[in-house]
Amino acid sequence: MQVEKYKIDEFNHSQQAAHTRKFEFLAEGLSNVEGVLQKLVDFQIAIPSWALGTGGTRFGRFSGGGEPRSLEEKMEDVGLLHALNRSSGAISLHIPWDIPQDYKATKALAAQYGLKFDAVNSNTFQDQQNQVQSYKFGSMQHVDKGVRQLAIDHNIEVIKHGVELGSESLTVWLADGSSFPGQLNFRKAFQNTLESLQEVYAALPDNWKVFVEYKAFEPNFYSTTVGDWGQSLLYANKLGPKAYTLVDLGHHLPNANIEQIVSLLLMEGKLGGFHFNDSKYADDDLTTGSIKPYQLFLIFNELVEGMDARGMNHATDLGWMIDASHNLKDPLEDLLQSVQAIMIAYAQSLMVDRVALTEAQQNNDVARAQEILQDAFRTDVRPLVAEAQVRAGGAANAIQLYRQLKVRENLIQERGLKTVSSGL
Repeated sequence: MQVEKYKIDEFNHSQQAAHTRKFEFLAEGLSNVEGVLQKLVDFQIAIPSWALGTGGTRFGRFSGGGEPRSLEEKMEDVGLLHALNRSSGAISLHIPWDIPQDYKATKALAAQYGLKFDAVNSNTFQDQQNQVQSYKFGSMQHVDKGVRQLAIDHNIEVIKHGVELGSESLTVWLADGSSFPGQLNFRKAFQNTLESLQEVYAALPDNWKVFVEYKAFEPNFYSTTVGDWGQSLLYANKLGPKAYTLVDLGHHLPNANIEQIVSLLLMEGKLGGFHFNDSKYADDDLTTGSIKPYQLFLIFNELVEGMDARGMNHATDLGWMIDASHNLKDPLEDLLQSVQAIMIAYAQSLMVDRVALTEAQQNNDVARAQEILQDAFRTDVRPLVAEAQVRAGGAANAIQLYRQLKVRENLIQERGLKTVSSGL
């Protein structure tokens, strides 16, 4: 399904009076409104191909119907999201779930929807059909060189697919680790993983980056071979200048100070990008900003401050992507909510009075520093985000229009009630 531009224009016209009133009230108290709006227009969040269908829990999977059955339909869904909010202009493919059959046709379809190809993602956390050797006891860390080579070759194959599509980065997430003490030798597991990653790194084109993702636990529950940002940074430093740490917001132990982590990684020039989601207890893959919106704002506060300090482009110098599993909601509604939450947190961070905050910090004025941050966080910037999306050609309220157009009902009619998105 595609959303015709005239339907978006008609919807915006119906919302115009209320939107204009809210926007002008907010803009009156802000400086450099046009500059902030342009930053919001430029800022894009990639949608992963695996997030377009209903994800499974540990106990079952409950399809909502109308899910994309092919790469082309996944791209169609991302194109639909981007048409509605104009902030989802990239798709991130997972290999082998989304191997293009015709690169030229796939690129042409992406161009039709106004999409670029973000990082390509490898999969060594599950065995594929007819796979000769198993990843049950790890992939790049495995004691068997043959299994390690299988994982290496797969990642190099993923790079080749990405090159054909115009992607410029590879994300490596490893399920490698152990569930019981004594199961593996930590040092040898690290060294095996490093040597495997070095072979993948050597295959990177000159303009590419590799993102080393980390996760505290799951599927292993005693140790993870890339378990935290320190271990990821260690790999990235040993690999070289094209290797970076990737931060997934759900991949931390409870109460981890993620904003401090991203600040230090930025300082070291080793922050590659983000996988956005939210969690209450562990890796819940919940809608971004649904549980900890203040933490999301604080993370963006450090991102904006750190990127500005290094003269970085907010929109292009880091990779921005959602990574979530939608078990209860319509996946497309969930993605619209996540993108909106990210844009709100980004807009709020642009509202922070940096001069005043620096002065408060230099004077050890703790209460004043808190007030400056919370003043920005408590500002309702939704009209600002809506204005940016309308100016870019999107809807003033994407999820409202999505429901008004009965998108899910139309997708079910087109694709059926029992469709299953590939890989899920």
